[in-house]
Amino acid sequence: MATPYYVPETNVPLPPKGAEVISTACDYCIVACGYKVYRWPVTAKSGGPSADENAFGEDFPVAPLGAWVAPNQHNIVLHKGQPHHVVIIPDKDTQYVNTDGDSSLRGGCIAQKCYNPQTPTRDRLKTPLMRIYGTLMPVPWDLALDVAAEVGNHVIAKHGTNAYGVKTFSYQYIENTYAISKYALRHINTANFTFHDTPSDVTSTPGFRDAGFDNFGPSYEDWRDAETLLVCGTDPYETKTILYTQWMMKGMQNGQKEIYLIPRRSAGVAHAEKMGGLHIDVLPGTDLLVVNAIARVIVENGWEDSDWIQKWVNNKWESSSGFGQGTRNTPWQWRTTWGKFQTKGFEDWKEWLLSQDEFAPETAAAMAEIDVQKIYTAAEWLAKPKEDGSRPKTSIMIEKGFYWSNNTGNTQAISALGIICGCGGRPGQVIGRAGGHQRGGVKGGKYPRNKSPEKLPGRRRRAMDTDRYLIAGHTRMAHVIGTTWIQSMCGSQQLADKFEELTVRNPNQIASFDKQEMIDTLKARADSGGMVVINQDIYLQDPIGNRYADIVFPAATWGEEDFLRANGERRLRLYQKFYDAPGAAKPDWWIIAQLAQRMGFDGFDWQNSNEVAEEAVRFTRGSRKDFHAVYRLAKMEGKGLHQKVREFGTDGVQCPVMLDADGVTLIETKRLHDTTRTLPDTGAAGKDVFNKKLTHFNSQTGKCNIQKSPWGLFSDYWEWLKPNKEEGELWATSGRINERWQSGFDDRRRPYIVQRWPENWVEIHPDDAAERGIESGDYVMVYSERVPGNKTTLLGVEGDDFQFSKLMENGHIELTKAAITAVAMVTPAIKKSVVYMDFLHMQQPANALEGRIVDWISGNYNYKMGVAKLRKLGPSPYKTSFRTMSFAPRDIA
Repeated sequence: MATPYYVPETNVPLPPKGAEVISTACDYCIVACGYKVYRWPVTAKSGGPSADENAFGEDFPVAPLGAWVAPNQHNIVLHKGQPHHVVIIPDKDTQYVNTDGDSSLRGGCIAQKCYNPQTPTRDRLKTPLMRIYGTLMPVPWDLALDVAAEVGNHVIAKHGTNAYGVKTFSYQYIENTYAISKYALRHINTANFTFHDTPSDVTSTPGFRDAGFDNFGPSYEDWRDAETLLVCGTDPYETKTILYTQWMMKGMQNGQKEIYLIPRRSAGVAHAEKMGGLHIDVLPGTDLLVVNAIARVIVENGWEDSDWIQKWVNNKWESSSGFGQGTRNTPWQWRTTWGKFQTKGFEDWKEWLLSQDEFAPETAAAMAEIDVQKIYTAAEWLAKPKEDGSRPKTSIMIEKGFYWSNNTGNTQAISALGIICGCGGRPGQVIGRAGGHQRGGVKGGKYPRNKSPEKLPGRRRRAMDTDRYLIAGHTRMAHVIGTTWIQSMCGSQQLADKFEELTVRNPNQIASFDKQEMIDTLKARADSGGMVVINQDIYLQDPIGNRYADIVFPAATWGEEDFLRANGERRLRLYQKFYDAPGAAKPDWWIIAQLAQRMGFDGFDWQNSNEVAEEAVRFTRGSRKDFHAVYRLAKMEGKGLHQKVREFGTDGVQCPVMLDADGVTLIETKRLHDTTRTLPDTGAAGKDVFNKKLTHFNSQTGKCNIQKSPWGLFSDYWEWLKPNKEEGELWATSGRINERWQSGFDDRRRPYIVQRWPENWVEIHPDDAAERGIESGDYVMVYSERVPGNKTTLLGVEGDDFQFSKLMENGHIELTKAAITAVAMVTPAIKKSVVYMDFLHMQQPANALEGRIVDWISGNYNYKMGVAKLRKLGPSPYKTSFRTMSFAPRDIA
């Protein structure tokens, strides 16, 4: 329920002259806007309204867009044990990212993230907890760590390394992700490991990987400078606001045409349409059909970029070369040489495309339930040469709504479309992800695929499906770090049931204050087929921490430690510490280091976060985040890595970075795969060798692989899943909204956001609502009587063993039921026969309705595809109150 009302504050102190100024960046979306933190003691005099009285040097009130401060941008924190004011505002002096000095709603409120016991953040985890007599009780670090280490070692020794599961964030800070992955992959060496957004440790965009495209090759200015921009599966205004308002909108103002492939007409889509753009409102799961139909129109008219294709696309010999004669033992190798996707080059791909009846524009449009003219218009905008013979500068942006709705097929199809349009890393001609989280991942170990039980037909291993492994009862210790494992996975209610069975329903529960008895009890639970849970987080989340965790470690986060991370255009910044972490909370790298040392692992004796970063940096070499040259320069100057990156402020340094021939000048990288870039003749050697991705593509030849995207690998699941309209079923999908970030872990502690979005909601088309007697503001039951889920870990033998229809036939799929409640929002902005919800509402998770069926090629879930029925329950309190939820249209340009 919402707070009864929210009364905003009207006054905020200004930073005085001489206030400390610390640079940082936003902690939320991929854009990572630059911010400045102004800090001064509460015992000191605050600034005044005259320019000579405040740190901004401005007379207040200021002009529009001046250096004003809103109440949400102020907080009081502890710094070195003493209360200090902090004002956190966008850096109006930055040269990159948020160049206009603006912020999203999320980032503009980031000061409220800071721990302050006088605000709703008072429930931050401040001390380790252990579940004793069924209650989480505060305990010292030593006790919690000793018990976790003893039980962890027992599980590994008796049940094997795969019995120790690690589910962790991939997006967080480099120091933390490096420490965690070093611990899990290099030392425990478990295949029972994956990141927050997938059940398996696999690439999120297999088609990009196979084609040779890096997910984050483009720069932000490329999205602005394209003449035609195809945006698939996202509205960047809702999800990465500054990328839209300060880059894409400027492109539209210069005549850019934007095409959106998404079922929902939200604010960004509406503005693009107003500026002459196009909305292709596909049904969930039909993206591949429409993308290939667009490609078909292009090649039938001869509009493909033939010169670029001739120079930059592999033939079959080139795509097969460089692997030797043995097993193609990495997924991208076997996918590109398996036969189901591989082609002999462009002409072979074209012949295949034209032979597939489902890619005829009229057929694809009928299945996607769209106007076929949109396919022809999109093809013209993307590829038809101009009257002077020049080609349009076309770019393609994809995100989760697209690649989590037929993961392998969609990403293979869009890669091929990008190739024929010449989206090849040239200015304004790029293809890449829009992004979700910032990019803070550096792996400290290699995933042990040979230990995974997931065997596909042939001699091919896929990373373990950790959800299925847990449900099968093989995970005896689950270490969950900074993620809401249950709600963020498909079939979440079934997953929650299994957690409950393996933890609190097991008879072995701690009922003693004696350390050895605690250890023995948890060992007995693991040995009896149960599961022990460690949860590492900043808040106690339900149910993973609050109900199921045996040990809870309190983590420090943004602003509480020096951390490194890159954004969506590979710009690395130092997120500086500016206040004390609450209580005994520690950064994740420290927690992992302490646990690892108690388990007998070496190499975890770091004294501070800079030492972790300096160890991790060599593992960035050759990657999109390669900043090893910054480390080398820092050492030459007698500085630490953090100290050196701090000097770059909010501008950061754009990776990969090289040292020039003079040995002291850093050369940054605006975009990857830049086929127009000329590298220095000398200067890169040894530790600073040129990265192939600077000027070529990520394949063995440096060219692109153009691959097939067979509808038949996915069509049986889509046909089975599609709604039975006679029984009242609708497509159920989900996504982000502008005001909330992720699970709302911070937003649930911001009174205005809680009042605006107190519960989950469901958008429904007026025609669908009228058939069910539903009005805006009504409580509705959103439920499904057929949520499919994989039952067991499988070893594939025959070529079709993992096809959904074959899994059903062989009894490997179970059908369960799921239900959540939500507040109805009736709007024509959502496509008819589709409903849309908040993708990660903790109490009412939309993922409960999505099938727990992985894409059998890649191992990813298709999160954006489920079916549901809706039944009116009665009016909610918000239906007639104007203090809380708004039902005004969001698709307003």
